[in-house]
Amino acid sequence: MPFLFKAETLLAAQDIRIAFFDVDGVLTDGGVYFTEEGETLKRFNILDGYGLKLLRMAGITPAVITGRDSKPLRVRLAALGIEHVRFGTEDKLPAAEAMLAALGFTWSQAAAIGDDWPDLPVLGRVALPVAPANAHIEVREVALYVTKARGGEGAAREFCDLLLTANGHYRRLLDAARGPAA
Repeated sequence: MPFLFKAETLLAAQDIRIAFFDVDGVLTDGGVYFTEEGETLKRFNILDGYGLKLLRMAGITPAVITGRDSKPLRVRLAALGIEHVRFGTEDKLPAAEAMLAALGFTWSQAAAIGDDWPDLPVLGRVALPVAPANAHIEVREVALYVTKARGGEGAAREFCDLLLTANGHYRRLLDAARGPAA
């Protein structure tokens, strides 16, 4: 097991069916890089991306709500097969409510990871609010779990591993990845 999660955290993570992700500061390190032509560049962590794929394999819906929109972000999310995305919205609560309604889920079946104030309304409603280690202090205060990893450096994967562990999928997926025993 990669992390030892507290019992209360595992209990809150049981029965989660949808996980909301912020992008900047969660799936990226929060830095915004610009080329000389003004094009935005983002750095994504491969471990985080594979965690999102594992969630899908386990039947947990990954959903992204972000205040920004860019071609690199759209390319990355498409490559990961993330279908439920809302780009360019600072008011994240209505976006999350719409996704829940469309998918037939409730707040008690939702988890979220965010790092700054625009994430607080969603974090305040979900069953499992999570923050990366380098999140703003106000976000860490409302989080039931604060990752050991920083945003863009494995925090999203740690969040995914928590959900997979709590819902009984971690070991099965790990064994499948290892392949047949010799």
